[in-house]
Amino acid sequence: MNKKRYFLEIFVKAERKYGSLDKRLAGECWKKDWQVLIATIMSAQTRDEVTIPVAEKLFARYENLEKLSRAKVADVLAIIRPINFSPKKARFIVATSRELIEKYNGEVPDKIEELTKLEGVGRKTANLVLSEIHNKDSITCDTHVHRLSNVLGLVKTKNPTETEFALMKIAPRNYWSRINRIFVLWGQDVRGRDKKRLLSAIE
Repeated sequence: MNKKRYFLEIFVKAERKYGSLDKRLAGECWKKDWQVLIATIMSAQTRDEVTIPVAEKLFARYENLEKLSRAKVADVLAIIRPINFSPKKARFIVATSRELIEKYNGEVPDKIEELTKLEGVGRKTANLVLSEIHNKDSITCDTHVHRLSNVLGLVKTKNPTETEFALMKIAPRNYWSRINRIFVLWGQDVRGRDKKRLLSAIE
């Protein structure tokens, strides 16, 4: 199988089906760069429908990064409690906000090595930040991207990081930053690991 050709065949169909949807994902459509980062930290293992309104409430209370960096963890936790793993994420939010102020003059880094040193930021979050904020080619690999890529036979990997690097080898670079949104919408539409169901959804 020519996996590069197979990827393009699948992705073109999936983008035709899901590319015009106006559903907002948690890391999209924020006015400020730091909000993209913080909202994405919050979104881990939490549905977008839960994350977005909670993030909006948090950003209404702390309208700039300086204020959020000085927030008490308990106060942040009181706001973000509806999201999963909120105690841990409240600590991450305050710590990362403080580090952005102290080390990066309030700017969000544009290198994955620097981003992943921030509290609560793994490769998935870092790659989303690179594409959303800095317009860099990157593959944001969450559970949907990992699941679909393996079920469809694009890759054979054990975790999202392996999937990210495997997809880099078969997906043209100008497609990288588009994969996450399309595969997430597709994965939300079709749950489970039935290849036929996944493919029939885009026919």
